[in-house]
Amino acid sequence: MERRWRILGGCGLIAGIFLFVQLGALALVQPFESAGYQAVEDPSDPTNSLMYIGAILVATVVMLLAFRYDVDQLIRDLIVFSAAWLSLYVFQVLVPPVFTYAGLNVVAVALALGLGAALLLYPEWYVIDAAGAVMGAAAAGLFGISFGILPALVLLTVLAVYDAISVYGTEHMLTLASGVMDLKVPVVLVIPMTLSYSYLDATTPDPMAEDESNDEPATDAPDTDAGGPAVADGSQPTGAAAASETESTEETDDSHADPLERDALFIGLGDAIIPSILVASAAFFASADVLTVFGVPLPALTAMAGSYVGLAILLWMVLKGRAHAGLPLLNGGTIAGYIVGALVAGISLVDALGLGPYL
Repeated sequence: MERRWRILGGCGLIAGIFLFVQLGALALVQPFESAGYQAVEDPSDPTNSLMYIGAILVATVVMLLAFRYDVDQLIRDLIVFSAAWLSLYVFQVLVPPVFTYAGLNVVAVALALGLGAALLLYPEWYVIDAAGAVMGAAAAGLFGISFGILPALVLLTVLAVYDAISVYGTEHMLTLASGVMDLKVPVVLVIPMTLSYSYLDATTPDPMAEDESNDEPATDAPDTDAGGPAVADGSQPTGAAAASETESTEETDDSHADPLERDALFIGLGDAIIPSILVASAAFFASADVLTVFGVPLPALTAMAGSYVGLAILLWMVLKGRAHAGLPLLNGGTIAGYIVGALVAGISLVDALGLGPYL
């Protein structure tokens, strides 16, 4: 019973971080737009999504090559720099420019540098999760104001298909994950199942290992912002990894076959960011007369609700003990929720899909 409560608490923490990313993105879209952070000239152009997808593919290849040729420290430094850079966007619009130097908000810069230093010097799970939540809100807000409804829908659909292929088909995302997990950077949300858990001291899970109980991957691991498999793992070797251990590990393997017997849950930060892009886009590009609830346009609110339906199903499947791609369920739920909300709000299906200018 205690283990079940710990699992429920961990799932609740994941949902809480997702909620922070989504609410943060909603709160940041207007300040970002006012600050001139919109990245494209025409947010309604669906080719914007294709450019981003191409960038993801290039980044994936670069990371795989970096891990193969043992230059993964360069990847870690780049991700930490990206975390500090994205957090600077947030701090610049939230922190009043009381102290400035050379046109820079000194306090905002100091906070961003502090976040980067914390990731480099002490990447414990709560540091990584806090940095990931800030990064996620910033990225979702930036893409939300840069991708109109149609580009956002294209992005979520293509990335859901890509995520499924890369996890269930080519499995190269699992190869990438085995390298990413060692870096201890905020491309993964780390959810401890015990108060004593330390990400710094834990054995890095092997997403390529097989679970002897069902011959399926026992662990998942996150990939880059494209999303990736949801993660559920303990700190002990399982399956093929455990086969080379002595007989004393057999008891550990048997206990680990219980999907509730794990030290931490892991889920890719991209799984929180990508669905939130549509949430932010639906709110930012909503017409002035659209129905709102608590100040949030109804399609954005129902998109959020749909993402949690997908998240609940994803976590239920992961807790059964095998790896699963996150974005098909998360993006699917978000898109379905958005369309339902748009139709309830009186928006035609053509306009809800952003196809009006093309028909």
